[in-house]
Amino acid sequence: EVQLQASGGGLVQAGGSLRLSCAASGFTFDGYAIGWFRQAPGKEREGVSCISSSDGSTYYADSVKGRFTISSDNAKNTVYLQMDNLKPEDTAVYYCAAEKGLATRYSEDYDYWGQGTLVTVSS
Repeated sequence: EVQLQASGGGLVQAGGSLRLSCAASGFTFDGYAIGWFRQAPGKEREGVSCISSSDGSTYYADSVKGRFTISSDNAKNTVYLQMDNLKPEDTAVYYCAAEKGLATRYSEDYDYWGQGTLVTVSS
């Protein structure tokens, strides 16, 4: 059974950092892409970052470029999202998702989803 477990969320002050983890089970990352999405109250889900296991290519939303870094530890079947210089507008539930093939920023392309982890950034 494919499962994704997102963790690492919490409450942090603006300017602080958090590292989210997405641990996968039931499949190996080889050939898959992992994406991070977020959804703030009253807003649509948006793609934050993604990484392709095949070539290591990455994508970042403009709103997080230079502040967030996605990385993958294939041996641990875990993808990380290092979030630095957090802003109140980063407050959201963060989800990780997996799809076969190259990473895209479109949530509809992803087949498997984790349960989400809440990130709250206070001003």
